[in-house]
Amino acid sequence: MKSRILRPPDQLRLFAMINKAGSSTNEPALQHFHPVIESLATGETEPGRSVTIDFNDFLKVDIRVGTIVDAEAYPEARRPAYKLRVNFGNEIGVKKTSAQITRYYDLQTLPGRQVAAVVNFPPKQIGKFMSEVLVLGFPDADGEVVMVAIDHPVPNGGRLF
Repeated sequence: MKSRILRPPDQLRLFAMINKAGSSTNEPALQHFHPVIESLATGETEPGRSVTIDFNDFLKVDIRVGTIVDAEAYPEARRPAYKLRVNFGNEIGVKKTSAQITRYYDLQTLPGRQVAAVVNFPPKQIGKFMSEVLVLGFPDADGEVVMVAIDHPVPNGGRLF
């Protein structure tokens, strides 16, 4: 079944509805919405096919590199998570985020580690914590997060291209 692509105002209303559903990952909330919404969130228009975007769409997502300056446990989170403070350099500064990365990363090893993050999403309330950026990672075979790795040091605030 092919899905129609929603225009930006429809997407904003849709994301507001999903956000209102209260899930930190939005996956359970999506189960209650029409498959068109799920296809938008997953990027699939047909099974096995993702939405084609142009370069201008890609440029709308501001992905920057930053260095974790502080990490602490987040025991109030529904799923095990850490609270992180990430320095993105002078232009963006230090931003807060929560990340469900406890399986592979210890609190003591996170400060000093460079990460990639989306920095232009609106802040999102995660429990009692306001998350300002989204640190990027991939799921392993069990669905646990493996962070995107920066294999050579780069200046904080550098934009992905």
